Amino acid sequence: MSATDAVETTAALSVDAAAGSTDAAAGLFTPITIRGLTMRNRVWVPPLCQYSVDTRDGVPNDWHLVHLGAMAAGGAGLIVAEATSVNPEGRISDHDTGLWNDRQAEAWARITRFIRSQGAAVGVQLAHAGRKASIWPEPTRRRGSQPLDEGGWPTVSASAVAFDGLREPIALDEAGIAAVIDDFRTAARRAVAAGFDLVEVHAAHGYLVHQFLSPLSNLRTDDWGGTLENRARLLLEIVRAVRAEVGEAMPVFVRFSATDWTPGGWDEAQTATVAGWASDAGADFFDISTGGLVASADIPIGPAYQAHFAEYVGERSDVPVSAVGRITNARHAEGLIATGRADAVMFGKAMMRDPHFALRAAHELGAGTTMWPVQYLRASPDVNDGEW
Repeated sequence: MSATDAVETTAALSVDAAAGSTDAAAGLFTPITIRGLTMRNRVWVPPLCQYSVDTRDGVPNDWHLVHLGAMAAGGAGLIVAEATSVNPEGRISDHDTGLWNDRQAEAWARITRFIRSQGAAVGVQLAHAGRKASIWPEPTRRRGSQPLDEGGWPTVSASAVAFDGLREPIALDEAGIAAVIDDFRTAARRAVAAGFDLVEVHAAHGYLVHQFLSPLSNLRTDDWGGTLENRARLLLEIVRAVRAEVGEAMPVFVRFSATDWTPGGWDEAQTATVAGWASDAGADFFDISTGGLVASADIPIGPAYQAHFAEYVGERSDVPVSAVGRITNARHAEGLIATGRADAVMFGKAMMRDPHFALRAAHELGAGTTMWPVQYLRASPDVNDGEW
């Protein structure tokens, strides 16, 4: 799909969706059940990296509790905790969270308890950054790979092809691939122990699993490269391992970048095909984003610019999907769901700007105040003449 086509499709989607629904009960504030988990609404929070583990040990802290907890108190139906590495080498930066040891799981348990006490479901995105690991954390405002003598580490990928501006990775061998799959398995086990309601496998944004999926970063000629089946093998093995570890009741999500926005790269057709295979392997839901593999990609960013990819994947592979990306309007999101273009909407920056976005959206759509924390009820529109 060309950039022009994408902009035109997004514009049409915005118009249609905004007019798509007037009944809140049919859309954004309808509960949804996936396997054994019911979420109170379709206002969801995507993984939002915070780069806030100052102790550099992967252990989440008070910032993560307040950051995620505020969104739970603010009415979100599901909160997916930030990209959380399955091993130390898989961290994007040394200030990222992890789930490779029990101390991290214990710290997460405090956070999940609070989120669930507020009526929200909580998931965690299990991740490995691959060739995009070992970069300077965002708050430092420094760019590029963190030098080895300043706390950085060697990175790995499908092939020894560097991401623009970062150090060249080491191509994983068979033993290394097997170890990564096992790390996802044991991280999923710790996610269960930490009280998470679901796990999401990060296969997007140019990180390790995406590096295996895309022919632009996977130049292998063995059983892990070449054909689409081979390039998808790592993801499918991870999904099977995670499913075996978490059991049958817990949902397993996959986040995809539906396109590299680059000719010859990963695209929505491949995404739809692999989503179907991942569903057969045990995944339940697909969180559809785009980009991240190619630094120079020309991405036509605008309102809901990725939503049509979620619609495409959902229709072609017959799987439930969420839309994400510059969706900031409650009625627009309501229309996406009510017209069947998505099954849920991920609100990232909108929730960072206003952790009570879900409560505001419910008021705007006439969905009531049942999600309000009892401590805040006296501030709700119901007792303030309908005023926000």
